[in-house]
Amino acid sequence: MPRRLPPPRAGSASPATPANQWARGAVVGAAASVGAASLSFGLSSAAAAYFARQVVVPPRYRSEDLPILGIVRAGAEGDASAATLVKLPATVDTTVAGTYSLRFDAGRGHARIGAIRSWSPGEGTVTRVVEEVYSGELSRATRGFWSGSVYPDPGAAGLPFEDVVIPIEVGPAPCWVVPAQGPPTPAGERPRVLPGPWAIMVHGRGANRMETVRAVPVARELGLTSLLISYRNDREAPPTHDFRYGLGFTEWKDVQTAISYAKSRGATQIVLFGWSMGGAIALQTADLSFYRDDVAALVLTGPVVDWFELIAHHSRSRGIPAAIGRLATNLISHRAGRVLTGLAAPVDLKALDWLSRADHLRTPALVLHSLDDEFVPAAGSRRLAELNPLVEFVPFTRARHTKEWNVDPHRWEEAVRRWLPRRLAEDARAAGGLGALGG
Repeated sequence: MPRRLPPPRAGSASPATPANQWARGAVVGAAASVGAASLSFGLSSAAAAYFARQVVVPPRYRSEDLPILGIVRAGAEGDASAATLVKLPATVDTTVAGTYSLRFDAGRGHARIGAIRSWSPGEGTVTRVVEEVYSGELSRATRGFWSGSVYPDPGAAGLPFEDVVIPIEVGPAPCWVVPAQGPPTPAGERPRVLPGPWAIMVHGRGANRMETVRAVPVARELGLTSLLISYRNDREAPPTHDFRYGLGFTEWKDVQTAISYAKSRGATQIVLFGWSMGGAIALQTADLSFYRDDVAALVLTGPVVDWFELIAHHSRSRGIPAAIGRLATNLISHRAGRVLTGLAAPVDLKALDWLSRADHLRTPALVLHSLDDEFVPAAGSRRLAELNPLVEFVPFTRARHTKEWNVDPHRWEEAVRRWLPRRLAEDARAAGGLGALGG
């Protein structure tokens, strides 16, 4: 007679039948799956949080990732035409023709770099003319970074200017005022600013007001006084409590204050010039400011017109899964993401999406954008022009991000010279020939 197993004691395990073995395996497998899913979600969230912070946290300083290989003097001793040359690695930036700056010594050194003299693909080096050293000892520098901000201030471009301070929400913001072209200012006197149209220059992310000096000569020629501003979190104006960019969602208020200042000094019309994120800021100002009727035109270079697509572009270019990029935008846009991004308040990226809101743009805009822009693809600017007849798109080639002027200053200035006066005249006629004088 087969032996019978005793009944299990209270609290003991059940016999190991195939059914019980399957159930136990299912529970263990489910727990492992949940654990793996939780780990995967945690890693994805951490990656998305890091990516989101890269977007909204202002860079403290640009890394000096460009080796300076040597400085040489070309030409005979005593020859006035002899040039100082700098030897650099041949990169996608340093081998593009045009005028740029080489910053070194933690940004304290600044040299203006011009024409390519020689390029050795085999050696992987390029030699370019040093047009002027504004500060620092370039001969001692071993590393630096490449920039499109050619002039350290308007004076370096041969322009008269005054330093002013504008009281934005977070504190005093230093700015430069360059008067429209007119009679020379006597020595020792503040440059004379006469009533007329003003250009307000809005720099991009990670840059400062020196980025905008390039546009001042043509604005001045066209009769505009220029106000080159700083704004919250740009390392010149005071920071916000969270030390985070609003990507245009908050910074436009500083531009509104700048418009108020310009109007207090006789501005009759406003033209907003914006580069990269400065373009996003200018678009928000034209849409939301109570001075929006004073804004006659926008001149935007390499502007961000859709942060969703821009973040997706950087996800693709860095090999980051698209889902992580989407999660990063959610963290930026939703209140729950503030813990991970450090934002004091979420940024409404939908309000900054001008491709879905193209019909909301009622201010004429000239958009100058390089098809070779590696950071903000030109497709968005082209699409905005297709969607809104008030937008004119001028494509450039070869220029990297916001370096359209650097590659071809004549073409950049000629586009502004051709387009802007007509827009100012149309705006003045719409206001009864007086301009926008209301306060």
